[in-house]
Order: sequence, then C-alpha cells, then structure tokens
Amino acid sequence: QVQLVESGGGLVQPGGSLRVSCAASGILFKLADMGWYRQTPGKERELVATITSSGSITSGGNTNYVDSVKGRFTISRDNAKNTVYLQMNSLKPEDTAVYYCNVNPPLRYWGQGTQVTVSS
Repeated sequence: QVQLVESGGGLVQPGGSLRVSCAASGILFKLADMGWYRQTPGKERELVATITSSGSITSGGNTNYVDSVKGRFTISRDNAKNTVYLQMNSLKPEDTAVYYCNVNPPLRYWGQGTQVTVSS
C-alpha cells in the first residue's frame, strides 16, 4: 500500500525559507524518480521539481525545475530514509500552494499535501 506523507509547510514572509519533506512507503523508493507538485484552488496541479533515482546511492540524482522556481528551490532525496525534500528559498506570494510529492510521472494516489503560505 502506497503512502506519501508530506510535512513541513507553514506560513512564511516573502523572502523567507521553508523546507518540506515527504516520507514514502509502499514503493521501491531508491529506484523511483520523484517529484514535488503544487496546487492552488481552481488550478491544475503543477510539477515544480523532479529528481531521478540514484539506485543504491543514498542520495543524489539528476534534478530539474520549472522556470518559476529555478535558482530558489532545491529538491533532494535520502534513500536510507525513503524521504524526498524540497528546500524553498526567496519565497514569493505566488509560491503559496498545497505542496505534494509523488513519483514522476505520478501515481493515482496522492497524499494529503502540506500547505505553504507566503504572506506578510
């Protein structure tokens, strides 16, 4: 049974930083390409960052980002903990969304997400 549990969201001022985490189970995590997605009300879910599998290596993988977050967000993974992270710096109000992790391309199952609100 797949479980994706996101955490670490919250309220942060513009220009601030936040790191969100996602603990995965029920998948062969170290062989899975992972992604962080976000969604705001009335809009489709958007893929913002991806990291490829790194096999037996504990961390690493090739990363890719949507243009709007390049240079500000960093995706990483820890295969020993079955966890993927998204470090978000220089946050902007338009980054406000519910953030989800999933396999890339995504499974039908989605976790509950974690709310990130960027506001003064």
